[in-house]
Amino acid sequence: MACTGAHALRAPFHPPSTSRPDVTDETPKIQEPRLWSADGWTARVIKNDDDDGWAVAMTKDGASEPALVGPWTMGRDKKNPKPLDGNAFSTLVKTAHEFVRRSEQQLQASLHQSIAVTAGAKRVTVTLDIVPDDENPTANLSAQDEDGETLASVRVSPSFKLTRASAVAWAEAGFAKPASR
Repeated sequence: MACTGAHALRAPFHPPSTSRPDVTDETPKIQEPRLWSADGWTARVIKNDDDDGWAVAMTKDGASEPALVGPWTMGRDKKNPKPLDGNAFSTLVKTAHEFVRRSEQQLQASLHQSIAVTAGAKRVTVTLDIVPDDENPTANLSAQDEDGETLASVRVSPSFKLTRASAVAWAEAGFAKPASR
């Protein structure tokens, strides 16, 4: 099955089966030299537009874009790609899953930051929670004491940089709304 054009990176749609409710995944497995689909993932070997080689795109079922695209090995004839096989597919699924997991963790860490500081004689935990939105992102800066009691909470710009110095300065200023930069 040749894959060209805009549809080359799309995962096939498999409607959920209702014939056996006790079975959660009845998606048929596809095992072709350039296309494998199983375990919620589709691996598609594609022409690498950047050079004369090949790439493999890993797409989670239901996603419109690949989660991971990486180089793929040339076959023995040095023109065509090496065919996909079970071991390669398993490795690709594991790699793509880990990549997605790490990306989600990184996003979560950038949107929800927390720093414990000492301001005056008190230990204070300052948190910055960013709510991403294409049109109107928001952010909230808050402080809690050692018992978890909220000392202050203010809206700040989503571009506010939470650092140890900015947290201490905010606490020492009596939790007044930080000036926009």
